[in-house]
Amino acid sequence: MVGSDLKPYLKWAGGKRQLLPEIRKHLPEDIQRYTYYEPFVGAGAVFFDLQPKKAVINDYNTQLILTYQVIKTQCEALIQALQEYARNNNKAYYYQIRDLDRDSRSFQGLSDVEKAARLIFLNKTCYNGLYRVNRRGLFNTPYGNYKNPAICEEQVLKRISAYLNANEVAIMNHDFEAVLSSVQDDSFIYFDPPYHSPQKTNFTAYQAVGFGEEEQERLRNVFTAAAGLGAKCLLSNGDTLFIRELYKNFKIQTVQAKRVINADPSRRGLINEVLIKSW
Repeated sequence: MVGSDLKPYLKWAGGKRQLLPEIRKHLPEDIQRYTYYEPFVGAGAVFFDLQPKKAVINDYNTQLILTYQVIKTQCEALIQALQEYARNNNKAYYYQIRDLDRDSRSFQGLSDVEKAARLIFLNKTCYNGLYRVNRRGLFNTPYGNYKNPAICEEQVLKRISAYLNANEVAIMNHDFEAVLSSVQDDSFIYFDPPYHSPQKTNFTAYQAVGFGEEEQERLRNVFTAAAGLGAKCLLSNGDTLFIRELYKNFKIQTVQAKRVINADPSRRGLINEVLIKSW
């Protein structure tokens, strides 16, 4: 069942599918001998591309991580729920489902399958596939008005479920620093954090808690500590003077990425990013 055609089951701002050819150039040789860590997994483009046999994936977004867990353990039930969403999809239904998190007691009463299906449905039908929450942590992206959104990609979900169950993959929902406490010299870590954005032009509203410069500095410290233990670390971020200064003791490679989600229309299209290596 598991093949080379695994792909993300979600759209995600800052996703790395288009940069995979460049990222592959900067991986350690014999990548499968390493334990793979990805503390900001998002939609998992790099993770699904590499398909490591042993991995620890993590994200601070609880609802996102729940979708991974449900795909692994309750895939058939998830598919059935998504098929029901697909049959009912329209603008009024979208807002009815989106507003479920406005009543915390009603939302907490949903099963894990229902919560996971809701997130995937909203992601596939909202405007531009933009997962965005407000300061209260409530999903607030408007309806996308798409003609035939791929709400239930049954075969994609089944292949991912088979892969997750056939390999040693830990799925975690913690702060990035806590996830890396078990890193050793046989570890490879890919960091894809919310990008540094001094003018607030990059999209970072994946969760109510922000990721400012203090968090970027803490991440640099974690990156440095992991590299000091012998782990091989690769990090993506925005190409800013702040980031270049933070990682000036490491190898920095400029890459170009195409961005379609940005608060500043002038910054949509091809922009510079950086890949930072510890070895």
